[in-house]
Amino acid sequence: MRAVRLVRAARRWGLRLPPMVWDSVLPVLLLLNIVTTRAPQELPVAVVLTAALALPLVWRRRAPLAVFGAVAAAAFVQWLMDVQLPADVALLVALYTAAANSGRRGTLVAGAVVEGGALLACLRWTTEGAFLTPFVAMTAMVVAAAVLGVNVRTTRAYLAAVEERAARLEQQQDQQARLAVAEERTRIAREMHDIVTHNLSVMVALTDAAVYAQHRSPDRATTAMLQISETGRQALTDMRRSLGILRTDEPDAERHPLPGIAQLEALAGQMCAAGLPTRIEVQGGHTHIPATAQLTVYRLVQEALTNTLKHTPAGTRAKVRIRCSTETVTVDVTDSGPCPPLAGVAPSGHGIAGMRERSAAYGGRLRAGPLPGGGWGVHTRLFLGSSGTASA
Repeated sequence: MRAVRLVRAARRWGLRLPPMVWDSVLPVLLLLNIVTTRAPQELPVAVVLTAALALPLVWRRRAPLAVFGAVAAAAFVQWLMDVQLPADVALLVALYTAAANSGRRGTLVAGAVVEGGALLACLRWTTEGAFLTPFVAMTAMVVAAAVLGVNVRTTRAYLAAVEERAARLEQQQDQQARLAVAEERTRIAREMHDIVTHNLSVMVALTDAAVYAQHRSPDRATTAMLQISETGRQALTDMRRSLGILRTDEPDAERHPLPGIAQLEALAGQMCAAGLPTRIEVQGGHTHIPATAQLTVYRLVQEALTNTLKHTPAGTRAKVRIRCSTETVTVDVTDSGPCPPLAGVAPSGHGIAGMRERSAAYGGRLRAGPLPGGGWGVHTRLFLGSSGTASA
């Protein structure tokens, strides 16, 4: 265990050293070998040639092709001077570095140069009749150095591509997360607009009715005040339910189901109490319609009736017709108000825009405008099988 810890400590210490320090190890060892093994009369030439072969390796990572050219030139001079040196291994190191840091053409040129040097060396320094074996051995070393360098280059390029792809995926995920946050904020803002606008409009209408009836009909005023209280509680419940997804400990979102087509009768009763007689007509079964689609239908009807309540005079009547089929839900909301609507108060703004967004989420197009025979109408058709169901 002590030896393992020492090895690990040495490895961590070695990783902190700059690459040039490691590249200097081989030249130093080759120079020490020449100094300790050569005869004094051969030492000056051997040291100079060894330095010319080995010292360029110190800069092999910075300029691999230039270093290879310097080492090859020094090896050619050595061959011309007919001096054999262990420093010839520098050619293999330079070839490996060139293959690891250059393209296919550079690798082929460097390999051909080293192979030519191996051929010249074997022709000059092998004994008679022993040419083939050393030439094959040197060729194998040349091929091994080149292949090892190519593998290193390929692995490096693969890792770089993987890192780039991971960075790109992380960026895309970050963008998708920001888009999801923006979409969720838009959804919550749309829900809050529908809830607050509708319930405040109803409460204002009921308050006006209670003030008007407090002296002439105290019982009706009391009933209106009770309805105001109930409307306020319902608004709080809807807000808690809509915001419940932001808090995991919010119980109201689970205790109260999402409003849907079945709750339209209660909505009509609320509007009647606020002074807008409303009739609901539902054709076809709606039990197969998803809860999110039913919520969309409910919010569309709620917003349309709220606009009618705010922008039409007393005595206006409203009619809601829902036609359900296997693949679609058609929503029609009409009123008997004046046509065109009262000047300066045409239903517009965030309400109509929110209705269009809700309808578009199910592949529908919302039409809102005056009717030929008088009054105002809102029409849309939701496609239950559209891809927008998920985004709703």
